[in-house]
Amino acid sequence: MDKSILDLLKKGGFVLYTRHGQATVGVDQPYLNFQDCATQRNLSEFGRREAVYFGQMLRHLQIPISSPIVVSPFCRTIKTAQLAFPYSYIQIDSIGYEIYKLGGNIPLVEKTNILSNLQSMLERKPPQGTNQVIVAHSFPEGVGLGKISNMGMVIVKPNGPGNGYEIIKKLTLEDLPLLGSISN
Repeated sequence: MDKSILDLLKKGGFVLYTRHGQATVGVDQPYLNFQDCATQRNLSEFGRREAVYFGQMLRHLQIPISSPIVVSPFCRTIKTAQLAFPYSYIQIDSIGYEIYKLGGNIPLVEKTNILSNLQSMLERKPPQGTNQVIVAHSFPEGVGLGKISNMGMVIVKPNGPGNGYEIIKKLTLEDLPLLGSISN
């Protein structure tokens, strides 16, 4: 019989790659500054509520999360993690910015390096009995983990360094309350 996704997540061993909550309309400024949120799109009020709900659902479902929560250096990803996991340590990782750059016009060699760095990150198993959360960005269609909705989550099973990873399931925020009935 298929195990439910919830049963699997409760045992740990997965990377939960999550896109930030809904951001404000507009674009990040060309002179983007990670220390100045005014140069970036930020979480909308709805996006803030999405982030809080996401964290509440993971706690309600008793899904064990390891610390630190890994985030992209953008204000919207940091705020999403702070709202979702208010008592967790947050670690900023530049891979989030690298993933963000995949949506632009970058040289193939840079794209290849970014995807290789992403693979290395997704191959790492979290501490025993826990799941690693990464809060970052969506990908262009057909690249990396592909399109991800706001607060959507890709459940990734790391196979260890150099051994790749498997995408177990892609979920939307609306799927979270149904996790016990979704099988892999």
